[in-house]
Amino acid sequence: MKWTDTLDIAIALCEQYPDKDPKSVNFVDLYKWVQALPGFDDDPKRCGEKILEAIQSAWIDESS
Repeated sequence: MKWTDTLDIAIALCEQYPDKDPKSVNFVDLYKWVQALPGFDDDPKRCGEKILEAIQSAWIDESS
């Protein structure tokens, strides 16, 4: 997975953190959790606030 695979990341986060409310996760934790996902392989420097917002939004949609 790459940073731009927001839907795949959101699905993986739902599976990895089923008890977490994605609306309450801060971007520092989200950044770390995405990098720790199995199958994630991208340069940490390629991530910015807009990507984290897109991931969080997709995670909220997936968890609804």
